[in-house]
Amino acid sequence: MNFFQPDVVLKILAFLIAIIGHEIMHGYVAFRYGDDTAKKMGRLSINPLKHIDPIGSVLIPLILFFTHAPFLFGWAKPVPINMNLIIGRWGYGAGVAVSLAGVAYNLIFALLISGILFSGIFGNDTGGWTQILILFFVQLIIYNVVLGIFNLWPIPPLDGSQALSFICLKFGFDALPRFFAQIGSYGMIIILIILATPLAQIFFYPVQFLLHFLLT
Repeated sequence: MNFFQPDVVLKILAFLIAIIGHEIMHGYVAFRYGDDTAKKMGRLSINPLKHIDPIGSVLIPLILFFTHAPFLFGWAKPVPINMNLIIGRWGYGAGVAVSLAGVAYNLIFALLISGILFSGIFGNDTGGWTQILILFFVQLIIYNVVLGIFNLWPIPPLDGSQALSFICLKFGFDALPRFFAQIGSYGMIIILIILATPLAQIFFYPVQFLLHFLLT
């Protein structure tokens, strides 16, 4: 396997579209709620260099690549958001919307690509470029579903934990948000342990279910 094989190039491109679009959507929804932090820092740009995270966008994907993992995995640099401003103006519901904006992008985008893929637009064309485009669409679906479901895990600093915290606070329950705050510094360690153990199969089961739905 090398970086210049067509299927590898398509995987990397699909991976970047998934992680960069995810972060841009966080910043865009925050901007719609009056927070222009990401816009001022140029983080609403589609320029990948503004979103590359050394660990999540480079190190982890490279490890998976050289260990012949079935798919690349990682994350982009988080978009800066003034959540206190958003919640202060619009309440915890707005915090939930901003938190889940990236997940919504990934899952809706995967659904749209699946719709195009099975719309019959390709007909009976089996030419080289058609096959490349189909392969690209499949990779887009895979990476957007993987990233979207992964970020729903209720583990800080993932989006699921943040959204769940805001939902609890909206209804006056602060025990879970306090627990997330206590384990926040260990969140990445917990995530890496899950990814490196059979627990990953349990946590990623919704991915398998959704991919079966979108690709068959």
